[in-house]
Amino acid sequence: MESSTSQVAIVTGGSRGIGRAIAFALARSGAQVAVAARSENELIETVEAIDGFGGRAMAVIADVSNGAAVRWMVHEVEDKFGPVDLLVNNAAVAEPLGPVASADPDAWWRCFEVNMRGPFLCTQAVLPGMLARGCGRIVHVASGAGTFAIPNLSAYAVSKTALIRFSETVAIEAGPAGVRSFSIEPGMVRTAMAESLLNHPQADEWFPWFGERIDAGRDVPPERGAELVLKLASGRYDALSGSFLYIEDELDQLVSRAEEIRRLHLYTLALKKVQ
Repeated sequence: MESSTSQVAIVTGGSRGIGRAIAFALARSGAQVAVAARSENELIETVEAIDGFGGRAMAVIADVSNGAAVRWMVHEVEDKFGPVDLLVNNAAVAEPLGPVASADPDAWWRCFEVNMRGPFLCTQAVLPGMLARGCGRIVHVASGAGTFAIPNLSAYAVSKTALIRFSETVAIEAGPAGVRSFSIEPGMVRTAMAESLLNHPQADEWFPWFGERIDAGRDVPPERGAELVLKLASGRYDALSGSFLYIEDELDQLVSRAEEIRRLHLYTLALKKVQ
């Protein structure tokens, strides 16, 4: 595993699932990790587990969609651990599920507030410091769902599409100052969010493909996504900033072709047109 020794990291949605796996991996590599989430009990359990294996972590109860809460979170982290070197925007929700025609507008927009406003606020809170220091990395936990239309999952899919493009934009804007931004696909993980899809009363009608993939054993452990974050945190793959990367991508091969990837706009969102 790549070393994150001495880095200060914030992991949102870090109290369970993929976020917890990322927090564990970073702490084991030597980073000081601020675990942020709304669920106090799970936060405490996560931080106690990190303390148990000798890592350094702190719990921060925060709603990432609330600007004041995010600014307070970053202040608390910097006060205890120092400037933030790595931000992992992982907090997300999937609801509401179902057709656009019958979706609750407030619930639909709430998904955007968590999945896109949250990463925006967190990024905006740490970015000035990163720009001033001339270094820093931001990893956005996106989804393959953001690369194509998925019926009955519109709020989640569209918000993840926005997140991927947001990461690309941050990479372009902040790149000249030395800040790197990536978005990743952590794979199909059986998180609480995934279980909500599997157990939905209309899952067979709305998401038959999801259950089929789980039954076929195509789900992956959360540690796979954590390993990808560790690699990106190492700095070895900074040339891929702006890219949307999958857990199965061979980063060493990709970084050797970074110039080609930039020139051809690969690993980014693109509209295909008739030639």
